[in-house]
Amino acid sequence: MRVLVIYCHPDPTSFASALHAGVIEGLTKAGHAVTDLDLYAEDFQPVLNLEDRAEYSDGARHYRTVEKYAEQLAGAEAIVAVYPTWWFGLPAMLKGYFDRVWAPGIAYDVAPDGAVKTDRLAHIRRLAVVTTYGAPWWLIRFYMGDPERKLWARGVRPLCAKRCRLDWHAHYNMDHASQERLDRFRTSVKNGMAEW
Repeated sequence: MRVLVIYCHPDPTSFASALHAGVIEGLTKAGHAVTDLDLYAEDFQPVLNLEDRAEYSDGARHYRTVEKYAEQLAGAEAIVAVYPTWWFGLPAMLKGYFDRVWAPGIAYDVAPDGAVKTDRLAHIRRLAVVTTYGAPWWLIRFYMGDPERKLWARGVRPLCAKRCRLDWHAHYNMDHASQERLDRFRTSVKNGMAEW
């Protein structure tokens, strides 16, 4: 399977970086063709300035500004996103990637009457999220309503294949995690990717 790995963390010594390495290792071991997109290493520009926003409505012009990333998306059969959850959501860099790349003419189409057509990414059959939270699971799931998982399940997945599977790998309470717990989670993620 052709897998696009989207990694988002500025620190190469972070736990997110270790998770990213485990994801790549597991997918490679399973024989998948991996495209590894490290947004910080790429110096991806997440901000839509005034000129970018003006081009956004012109599909051909906008496509040229994100062509490399649009082609990666078009060639993927699966996506694995590796990032920390900050302030109950995507890091700004990753949010900017979705704002700029998952655009009309790339991830979906908008008809003149405003209807949204979502078959452009029907080739993506599987999604996985590998993320970490500073807060405990009960606060995220019950008090906050699990906003991150809802974003992926109700926002991203419907743009993909009809029966697209979403795998969720989350480590909660990072602020109080022992090295043993972190190592177990990293191994679990790597093994999970190797079983794809």
